[in-house]
Parts: sequence; structure tokens; C-alpha cells
Amino acid sequence: MPEETVSTDKQFECAQCGASLTYTPGTAQLDCAYCGHSNPVPVLDAPVQELDFHAALAAAGAAEDTVERITVRCGGCGAASTLDPHVKADTCPFCGTPHVQAGVSTRVIKPKALLPFKVERAAAGRSFSNWLASLWFAPSALTARAQRDGQLQGIYIPYWTYDCHATTQYTGQRGEHYWVTEHYTEQVNGKSVQKSRQVRHTRWYPASGTVRNTFDDILILASASLPREKTEALEPWDLDDLQPYQDHYLSGFKAESYQIDLEGGFGAAKERVAPEIHATICSDIGGDEQRVHESHSVYSGITFKHLLLPVWISAYRFKGKVFRFVVNGRTGEVQGERPWSWVKITLAVLAGLAAVAMGYGGYELWMQTHP
Repeated sequence: MPEETVSTDKQFECAQCGASLTYTPGTAQLDCAYCGHSNPVPVLDAPVQELDFHAALAAAGAAEDTVERITVRCGGCGAASTLDPHVKADTCPFCGTPHVQAGVSTRVIKPKALLPFKVERAAAGRSFSNWLASLWFAPSALTARAQRDGQLQGIYIPYWTYDCHATTQYTGQRGEHYWVTEHYTEQVNGKSVQKSRQVRHTRWYPASGTVRNTFDDILILASASLPREKTEALEPWDLDDLQPYQDHYLSGFKAESYQIDLEGGFGAAKERVAPEIHATICSDIGGDEQRVHESHSVYSGITFKHLLLPVWISAYRFKGKVFRFVVNGRTGEVQGERPWSWVKITLAVLAGLAAVAMGYGGYELWMQTHP
């Protein structure tokens, strides 16, 4: 169970007037909304390190790998995210559920790196509006409802990345095509005609062997609050530009707590790379077709990074169901969930059938008048 304390999230004061600062996307500074003074984020020269997977598992829960954060857990979807200082009433960024409660300080995993926000809120909002306008067969009330209920919030989402080597032993079969000539009889103009055709067959041969794959930065979402297919569609991320973690970049933004631990994340990583390992096996088997009966992979040299990636998110409710919209905070890539208007779809189908019928009727009339 997380340890509850009375500490608060770190705040940054303006060097000129002392007011609270927020990070400005796309910059290396925190700007003061009161006096306009720019406060630079300190530059850290330390590289973002890959950490040893097995050593981290053995030292799980070490104090130096965790940090205290004021978090609030949503009663609607269960997501745990940081609470803005001095804010008592808020809405969940993942499902839009209002919550009025005091945040508690919990000890959570301390990320080692992050990508700071680059896309500003206004640009993300325009992407949201353009996406809504592009939807086919959306209910007419959707746009107004989403704009009224949906408030874009900037939030850092937790991720793991893994590097590893995979050595896989397999057994299977190699299929090689060959062609045979088959003769058959066909009726042509009431007469039996002898014909021939080439038919493909496959000979199967046993195959076995060992293949090796190397993987770099297998990206795994460490959250259960967003649909995985939507977050994967936000990729690629410019991970070469990762910055060492600093609290400054979180000023004015929220951050979700890790929900999938290091070991569980690597389990998801193995699932994600499985298709590439399968493709390597098929290439090693060769031939025209391949069958893989069994395979067993051993992973070595496993390292990882735990990091935060920026998204703008809006959750809106329509007819009692939650729909979420996310924007990649670095590239502006848009992904979202949407409802469908079955009335509009039905009307479109009926209109299409009517157009076909009218077109056929016009053709019949033209044939009658142009014998």
C-alpha cells in the first residue's frame, strides 16, 4: 500500500516577483503569468541512462527510485494522477468524472527521463476541433457537447522502454510449391471439350533452428487509463530527444502514476515483439510457405528506462458513455474515440439505394427512347 504523508508537490517561484510558474511548451523556460519574467530550466548534461532490468527487480521499492507526489484517485475509472497544488475540486482527465476531495501524498515510481511538451494548448484545441469536424455520421449534438464538456488537459503519461536480445529456438516446416498439369472436361457450346490447367501443390519439409533478434526502445504504456490502440497510434515519439527528469517540466501540468510495474511492462514488451520474432523465424525457414509449430525465446541483456511522455487529453460524455480524445504533445498527432449516429447512417444508406434506383430507372427510360 502507498504511504500517505502530508507533503506537497514542488512549486517554482518567479525569480522576479515570487509568483508560481508554469512550464511553457516548446521552450526551456518557465514563464510567469503575472510579471512576464522568463525563468530558464536548468540544463542537465547527464545522459539518460539505460538501467539493468534484473538489478532493478531485485532492488524494487528502493527509496531512491521513488518520489512523493500529491495524487488523487478517480472514483469513476480508477486512474491516479497528480493534483494541482491548492486545488480541491477537479475533474479526472481520463473520464471527465468530477471529484472533490483532498489529494494524499503517495510514494510513486520516480521517472528518470521525459519529453517536455512542445505543442501548446491552443494548437491541440484546434486539432480537436478539426478532428470533430472531420467525423462522418457523428451525432449533430456531439460537437457542442464535446466543446462544452471537454477541457483539454496537459498530462504526462508513464511509459517503460526496454532494450534486449532475444534468442529463439523453433521447430516448424518449410513449404515448397510445385505445379502439376490436370486435365478436365468442360462443356462449350453444348460440346464436351478436353482442357488442361496448372494446379499448385506444396511439399512440406521439417525445419528447425535458432534465430536472434535485438530490440531497442520497445515502448510500453505503463497506464491502464487509456486505450492501448489509441496510444500506440500516437507513435512514433522522438525518444532521441529525451531529457533527464526535472520537476520544472511538470509545473502547470499533471502526471499519471505508474499502474503497470517493471516486470509486467516487460511481459507486454515480449507480446509486442512477438510478431517480429515470428517473421524472423519464417525468414530463417525459407521456402514459399512456413509453419511454426513451437518456439521458445530467451531474453538477455535486458535494460530499461522509465519515462514520461506528454499528451493533451479531453474526456467528454455523450449519452452516458465516456469518449476520449488525445493529442501527441510533441507532434500534434490526433487520436480519439467517437460515437456514431445510426439515424444518419440509415438515412445515408436509404439515400444511396434511392440514387441507385433512380439511376436504373433513368437508364430504362433512355433505352426505351433510344431503341
